[in-house]
Formats: sequence, C-alpha cells, structure tokens
Amino acid sequence: MRLFKLLVGCAAFVAIGSTAVGSALADTFALVNINQQALFFNQINEGAQKAADAAGAKLVIFNANNVPSAQNDAIETYITQKVDGIILVAIDVNGVKPAITAAKAAGIPVVAIDAQIPNGDNVSFIGVDNTKAGADIGKFYTDYVKSEMGGKAKIGIIGALNSFIQNQRLDGFKKAVTDSGEAITFLDTVDGQNVQETALSASENLMTANPDMTTLYATGEPALLGAVSAVTSQGRTGDVKVFGWDLTKQAVQGIDDGWVVAVVQQDPAGEGKAAVEALTKLKKGEKVDPIINIPVTIVTKKNVDQYRAMFK
Repeated sequence: MRLFKLLVGCAAFVAIGSTAVGSALADTFALVNINQQALFFNQINEGAQKAADAAGAKLVIFNANNVPSAQNDAIETYITQKVDGIILVAIDVNGVKPAITAAKAAGIPVVAIDAQIPNGDNVSFIGVDNTKAGADIGKFYTDYVKSEMGGKAKIGIIGALNSFIQNQRLDGFKKAVTDSGEAITFLDTVDGQNVQETALSASENLMTANPDMTTLYATGEPALLGAVSAVTSQGRTGDVKVFGWDLTKQAVQGIDDGWVVAVVQQDPAGEGKAAVEALTKLKKGEKVDPIINIPVTIVTKKNVDQYRAMFK
C-alpha cells in the first residue's frame, strides 16, 4: 500500500509540475476524477479545462481509474503540493471524507461535483439531484409502460453497485415505479461496476437468465453501453425496450431505431465549468452556494437531434 501511495503521489506531482512550472502566480486547481474511459467524465474534464483557461488558472487532472483509495491518496498529495482548490468526483463518498476534511484544515477548498458528500467538509456540491432524476425517469418509464405496453412489463437493471450516485438513481427509479401501481415486475439487478466490458457481460447474463424480460434500466454510461451492446448482440431489439443515463453514439442510434426509449442526459461539461468558476470565486474571497443544481433532460426521439453534434 505504501508503494501504491508513493506511485500515486508521484503521478500527481508530475501532473502538477508539468503545468505549474513558470506560472507561480497562476491559481492551480486539481480535478480528481473517477476514470477517463467514460465520455461523461471526459466531458467534465473538458468543461473544467475551458473554464480554467478562461480564468487564467492551471488545471491538473487525476484519473483514479475506478479505485476509491487512489482518490484519497491523490487529495493528500495535492494538499502537500498546496494547490489552490480541489474538484472531486467521488467514488466512495464516505471513504473520501477524511481527505476532504484534511484539505479544509489545510485551507484548500474542495468542490464536489456529480456525487454529494454526506455531511462532508466540501464547500459546495455541483451536480444533479440523482434521486429526483431517477424518480423522473421512473415516472417517464411507468407512463410509457402504461401507454405503450398495456400497463405490464418485466424489468432488469444494470447498475454500478460501488457507485453512491448510481445507487441513488436506482432507488429513485424503483420508488417511482413501485408507487405507480402499474403491473411492473422487477427482475434481477446486476453489477456493471462502472466498466463497459463488465456491464456488457452482466447484461448478457441478465438477459439469458430472464428470457421474458421486456425492459432494461441502466444507471450510468458504462451500464447503458453494456445494455445496448447486449440487446443488439442477442437480437433482442424487437422485444426489449431500454431506458438509462448518459447519451452515447450507440444510444442515439438505438433511439433512432426505436428500442432505446429514453435517456437521462446530464451536463457534465457544465458541471466542470461551474466547479472551476466556484473555486475562482472562493479564491477572490467571494461566496458560493452550498448546492448548485445542474438540470437534466430526458432525451427521446422528440429532442435527440439537438445532441447529435456531440458524437460526430
């Protein structure tokens, strides 16, 4: 573990050093992200980078590669490096709390985006109310089942059980569906672990075990990619309708073809931008709101055209 922390520390040091040399007067903000596989997280990076460039600040980005402890180690390293602020997309929202508290004690503000930190010492949260948005897509789903499927459906779920926010999306969805009173049967919930290949395998196993399944709900981008790939590869596009989170090129094609019905689309670039802007305000001695909500959109055939340019 000491060797792992040393390697993480060195990686963070190199990242900071490569951008901060010769810019001693510029603010340096660190973005601790989950991975660089998902388009969603890369869009957070892009939005934050553009905002940093506009503010004349330096941004360093740490890729935790889905390892919760790596985020703690990175924050500790950035504290040692005395960055001016930290942006955190947390994997383990409880496990990372001591590192956030340490940053606060060192006078370094932490802005959490995407994942809320329960009773954490971060100065602000920027992102989506995931439980409410989960309920919103759940309500959309039940309305669809009622109007298009005769009020009956069997649903399988591809989640990421190590992700606090995706569990919130699942909880909100299930409550809305249950409260609807429609004849909807929940089948298995499988763990895609926020990794596309894992989600694909889990989705295929889910479909094989439940041949009578008529709908799928995926709680994040890797889960949705896995679900879309599984439905396609198993030739089930004619009898399984898919609902999920975070558009991809494959999901847009599924919407065009009619079997991906609705996808919750966030504004990850907007979240990254807002986080840098919040840290910039704090550095100037200004105040920021403790919660900054970024709205979501449920994308269907009716409004998908406005998102096509993202995937060209």
